Amino acid sequence: MNPVVLIAEELAPAAIEVLAHDFDVRHVDGTDRPALLSALSEANAVIVRSATQIDAEAIAAAPRLKVVARAGIGLDNVEVPAATARGVMVVNAPTSNIVSAAEQAVALLLAVARNTASASSALKAGEWKRSKYTGVEVQGKTVGVVGLGRIGVLFAQRIAAFGTRLIAYDPYIQPARAAQLGVRLVGLEELLRESDFISIHLPKTPETVGLIGEKELAIVKPGVRIINAARGGLVDEQALADAIAEGRVAGAGVDVYSKEPCTSSPLFAFDNVVATPHLGASTHEAQDKAGLAVAKSVKLALQGEFVPDAVNVQAGGVVAEDVRPLLPLAEKLGRAFTAVAGVVAASVTVEVRGEIVSHDVSVLKLAATKGLFSSVVEEQVTYVNAPHLAAERGVEVTLATLAETAEQPTLVTVRGALPDGRTVSVSGTVTHSGARDVLKLTEVDGFDVEIGAEGILLFLRYADRPGVVGTVGTLLGESGINIAAMQVARREAGGETLMTLTVDQALGADLLTSAAESIGATAASAADLRDE
Repeated sequence: MNPVVLIAEELAPAAIEVLAHDFDVRHVDGTDRPALLSALSEANAVIVRSATQIDAEAIAAAPRLKVVARAGIGLDNVEVPAATARGVMVVNAPTSNIVSAAEQAVALLLAVARNTASASSALKAGEWKRSKYTGVEVQGKTVGVVGLGRIGVLFAQRIAAFGTRLIAYDPYIQPARAAQLGVRLVGLEELLRESDFISIHLPKTPETVGLIGEKELAIVKPGVRIINAARGGLVDEQALADAIAEGRVAGAGVDVYSKEPCTSSPLFAFDNVVATPHLGASTHEAQDKAGLAVAKSVKLALQGEFVPDAVNVQAGGVVAEDVRPLLPLAEKLGRAFTAVAGVVAASVTVEVRGEIVSHDVSVLKLAATKGLFSSVVEEQVTYVNAPHLAAERGVEVTLATLAETAEQPTLVTVRGALPDGRTVSVSGTVTHSGARDVLKLTEVDGFDVEIGAEGILLFLRYADRPGVVGTVGTLLGESGINIAAMQVARREAGGETLMTLTVDQALGADLLTSAAESIGATAASAADLRDE
């Protein structure tokens, strides 16, 4: 009997053809919950898009299930931890829509530059008013790209063909890599002041939400046109509407919104705003690519072969039992390193000390690399794509093993050289409490600490003086942020000090900035070390 592949939503005929010869392909309406749960009882694989919910209940209803495939990028409708706990592989199509998304941003930019949408509507309404819809040329203009990930790079390559001058803001890419693309890296403020067009291509994280708000829009170059086809909430919609009303911003192209579906926005009141209903991935080609990609992955998975797009496969090959507890530690150290560094490192070394190095610990380098990029790229970072992401950004990651130990039986350190010559390090270990592994940070950039490597951590660096702890606690308390743990480490009385806090919820960029300013911090950052 052939394995059963259950298709819960519309899939490209070519994708179905990939599966039809080797598997029993069945169809069900994924939005009909009782029908879905019934059909899952015999399924070895299920393929969904965005409407079907594959949660713990659905996974429990599928005792034979080996793989869940999402024909698209996001995984919001798939409960990955529940799948992982059951040993069910989860795959998606992380690059299926990147060309479509980049082209949508280009389309919006051109439409805004030439008033295409409003002129079309006016003509269809019987108005012939050429002078009213006079636009601007793109050639010779400065285009600011906020975020040089895969989609940002594709956008930059395409818009460069119009004879533009390209600048970009992305603290997680090396200047040399940007130069190869013909793009000059600048700070966000310089980009805002210089750009005639600004296109946003960032992932949505607590740090990027509201990145461009009232303060940023107050310093933009007069007459700028802003494009957001990335994620809703990166640009404050009300602040953008106010800037357009005041004439500081000449127009905008918007494909994404802070709340979707969106049928009412202050931006909809303006003729010089081109608004579309999240069409970034809405092309026949993107849908076909997504279907084909996951069909091929499902086929590989059910045949027991390596799956490049698996998002919850921790490592290839056999990992020693003693090494397994260090996998989440290394990943979290990578995340903490990126937060403390604030920029991508030129090179990173993952150091492993102790008797554990008698085993093959190379997987820890992979885990740390995964953590390094988990908060700075749009797509899901996996053990499969982490090395590629590092190579794309010119980051060399190496492994160093030392048999001798320090104070800890096993110590893992992520140490990196930054472009400005600084060296940053984060260290940690695993202890045991009964049957539970306890992950701890033991060092952050030269400061000795002992705090759990879990939850949301804040790092504040400042000059030691009385009253700082109270100031920070009061500010967070007034903002409804509960502190679960806190540790202060200093080099000497009155000297440089690091405060590390574990808090119960993520801070927005504004609150983190306020906390830093309240104590005159020289550096402030947040690391999300919650289990994915």
